[in-house]
Amino acid sequence: MSLLNDLVNLNLCDVTEKVIAEYIWIGGSGMDMRSKARTLPGPESDPSKLPKWNYDGSSTEQATGDNSEVIIYPQAIFRDPFRRGRNMLVMCDAYTPTGDPIPTNKRFIADKIFSHPDVVAEEPWYGIEQEYTLFQKDTKWPLGWPVGGFPAPQGPYYCGVGSDKAFGRDIVDAHYKACLFAGINISGINGEVMPGQWEFQVGPVTGISSGDQVWMARYILERITEIAGAVLSFDPKPVLGDWNGAGAHTNYSTKSMRNDGGIEVINEAIEKLSKRHKEHIAAYGKGNERRLTGLHETADINTFSWGVANRGASVRVGRDTEKEGKGYFEDRRPSSNMDPYVVTSMIAETTILWKP
Repeated sequence: MSLLNDLVNLNLCDVTEKVIAEYIWIGGSGMDMRSKARTLPGPESDPSKLPKWNYDGSSTEQATGDNSEVIIYPQAIFRDPFRRGRNMLVMCDAYTPTGDPIPTNKRFIADKIFSHPDVVAEEPWYGIEQEYTLFQKDTKWPLGWPVGGFPAPQGPYYCGVGSDKAFGRDIVDAHYKACLFAGINISGINGEVMPGQWEFQVGPVTGISSGDQVWMARYILERITEIAGAVLSFDPKPVLGDWNGAGAHTNYSTKSMRNDGGIEVINEAIEKLSKRHKEHIAAYGKGNERRLTGLHETADINTFSWGVANRGASVRVGRDTEKEGKGYFEDRRPSSNMDPYVVTSMIAETTILWKP
């Protein structure tokens, strides 16, 4: 086994200029991540200079067997924390051989919104709080929970410390450092209210890069749980009953909101969001109705609400933003399994481009 580890950790820099690039894309379910590796002649920092590639879309529910080739376009490059050295992780999106985005390519639509001159001028910033749950591989039950039973009620687990409160911290810390190594702007982590549930935050990140970074952070986490023998879940309500669900609260601001007098722009944006509540809910993740019940720090899925420091509202404005008269707000509706390309671009579209 030590020889195997030695080979896995071989440093190629001393013997070759070639690098390994792991091409990563989103599969047909909209949540499954796929990847495969190829050898390139050397490192590259510009994704447009990397070669396109292809995969069998009939095996990912993205094409039929008689026309199965899907083309992936490199869109963002990150350092590879697994192979290290000069090796790369490459975030891609998917197209038909004729150059049209396939139906599950949500990045293409998001990029069009973020490329609009009015959106570019506003420099939208995002900070996404990605919650997730770690499960035991063999029992399909949350990490740290007694098999077939339940732990003590919620209360001591949020930001908790100790072997009876924090389950999976080694995975969480490994992920934190791996994201920093990769070049992801991960800004923090914490244990969540339900035992076995954790959160990482990515941001502030501008525009389309927010989706790229959240997807790559998810990929890295999936790889780490693979190594650790745990199972990663982004289900918005992984355990029914008196247990918190999992969300992806999305913090958002524009240049106008961050400038003096920005609170008026924030209020106008929230008013716009209220008028498109149903459209946003429909795009904010599958199974969200199991989470947005009006309990466990959520608003009811059918009713839009907002408030200052109110974690039971659809949208929360922070005390500091209220006091300073400028800043950001938090959309608390997105579920943990939301597509960050969809959510970030939709918020920008509604608050900047949409005219009621």
